Amino acid sequence: MLSENQKHWGVDQWAAYLSNRELPCLPRSKARLLELESEHGDRLSARDLADIAAADSFLCLRLLREAEGHRVQRLGHETTTPLGAVMQLGTDSFHKLLLSCPETDETNAGLAECEARSYLASRLALRWGTARADISPDEIAMAALLSEIGELLLWSFAPDLPHNALAALHSGHSPRSIQAQVDTCGFRFKDLTLKCATIWHLPPLLTQFIRGIDNARANLSRLCVDTARHILAEGSTSPALPSDIAEAKHLIPGASLQWLTEQLPGLDEEQVSHLVAQAEDLLDPAHH
Repeated sequence: MLSENQKHWGVDQWAAYLSNRELPCLPRSKARLLELESEHGDRLSARDLADIAAADSFLCLRLLREAEGHRVQRLGHETTTPLGAVMQLGTDSFHKLLLSCPETDETNAGLAECEARSYLASRLALRWGTARADISPDEIAMAALLSEIGELLLWSFAPDLPHNALAALHSGHSPRSIQAQVDTCGFRFKDLTLKCATIWHLPPLLTQFIRGIDNARANLSRLCVDTARHILAEGSTSPALPSDIAEAKHLIPGASLQWLTEQLPGLDEEQVSHLVAQAEDLLDPAHH
């Protein structure tokens, strides 16, 4: 429950409070580490460990913050991928870090839904990102994975806030999720993410991608987050998906609409064809 004081907090107070909580990890991350170690002994590669982190927003953030702390002492490159963070930290330190993490509550439905959205956005970023030669898909995926961290922190440590926002959305009081956040909490959850990113001194490149404007890479990260939201909310029939695919075509001109659509999860051939035709209409209304 929120205290009387917390009910009046703005985004700066929440960012200061949440950025000081101990970050948990998903229970499946520990399970995956122990499973891999039982199969391969303790000789896991940095890539194996990075793959575990790349599927867990909280763990990825915790790892990144630890790695940044190490980097400051050694003045290396900015750490902008899970693999880079594991390399900075070392595999032994990663192992200790993960096993000592508190775990998230798997029965928290709001947290699970938000986490699934971040994960799907990062997978989509890895797929779509391969079609542009000038970007590192791993960096876009990392930004997509971390882009919902403000909301994830709220679900973990102040669930009344996102609950209230969802209630306003579902009741029809607020027409869109961002509007519901502003109406009930006084700020967008994305602004909370960006405030926390500043407090934690996350690499400016990742913060720029999370902000989601400025250049093709940042726009692609934002588009993956939006598309994941549409897929998880309404599936292949989401009215927003054709324009998501059309925007992806603008950002990745070298890829076909067919290929871009095929990268979305869980679509059959008929659904792919239908979405491609709708995206074509948006890009070229005279096409038909």
